[in-house]
Amino acid sequence: MSDLLRAPAELKYAEELDWLESVDDGPKPFNWRLSPKMVRLFVLGSERSDGLDREIPQKWFGERAIVERAIVTLASDRGLLLIGDPGTGKSWLAELLAAAISRDSTLVVQGTAGTTEDHIKYSWNVSMVIAKGQSRESMIPSPIMTAMEGGVIGRFEELTRSTSDVQDALISILSEKYISVPELDDDGIVFAKPGFSIIATANSRDRGVNDLSSALKRRFNFVRIPVVTNKKSEAEIVRFRTEELLRRHQIELDVPPSLLDVLLQSFADLRAAAASAASDDEKLESALSTAEQIGVLEDAILHSNFFGAQDLSARTLASSLVGSLARRDPEDLAIMNKYLHGVVEPRSKKDGGEWPEFLEGGRDAIAVLS
Repeated sequence: MSDLLRAPAELKYAEELDWLESVDDGPKPFNWRLSPKMVRLFVLGSERSDGLDREIPQKWFGERAIVERAIVTLASDRGLLLIGDPGTGKSWLAELLAAAISRDSTLVVQGTAGTTEDHIKYSWNVSMVIAKGQSRESMIPSPIMTAMEGGVIGRFEELTRSTSDVQDALISILSEKYISVPELDDDGIVFAKPGFSIIATANSRDRGVNDLSSALKRRFNFVRIPVVTNKKSEAEIVRFRTEELLRRHQIELDVPPSLLDVLLQSFADLRAAAASAASDDEKLESALSTAEQIGVLEDAILHSNFFGAQDLSARTLASSLVGSLARRDPEDLAIMNKYLHGVVEPRSKKDGGEWPEFLEGGRDAIAVLS
């Protein structure tokens, strides 16, 4: 795995999944690799009451009820739609579920304005068609068709980004559980095997882009992923992802808890300001998600490692915050400047600590970008 930029969950946690499978004596739906209880345990981590001989770390941070509802849906004949704001961990949860259930999370269709029906059904190898004609051999199955044939989980990212005709093509797949291939005289229908299901994700901020039809909505169970507002939970997510980053880059660098507190508080302040803003021009373009928070910290860590004193400083963190969140000039820069002068400056005088250096770093970053 060391030669992979980003290993999928089934490879990253292969040893852990093998062990869970070896001790799993629970009932498994269809051809699931793990029982529902073990799937939940893999995603949310083990507890002492589980009675396992080893600890399984938590990989997704959220409510147990959300994960359980998702697992129950996948054990039924309905599709699963994870919907929520950007950065709430929808894709990561979908990947973990597919890895635990099918040991393959890579059967993914990415929804965009350019996604076509071919991407969710099949296309043709033109050179083979010219040489041998249309046959199963010359057909290129989509990830969804491959999932159907294997009786495993297929994924559809950003479903509402794709056009209505592409969405409609999913209706027959989710309802009838087969794909018709009219170009083939024999073997012209590909049936889904038991265990097949689809996990789709949708961004709640994309409402109105390509709304789902009522027919397609009926084929999905909706599971809403809320924004993480609990500071402790958000700190755990950021710390978990940061530790992964440090291991991947083989960086030995400590993130002081005081700086993590500064980052968390900064995002909390900016979210509160966005919630009270009178118009979109007074809000940062950034969604201020946990994922973006991780991105700010990642940028600061890499900058410190490559160009700094190998220690993460409040100045570097502030520079990364401004550089990552100020996307519009001059609107976002004005919002960040207002935040520094109206919130950070009084706090630095009152509380001290890392805040004065954070204030200086933010001001310097704004001056460079202005």
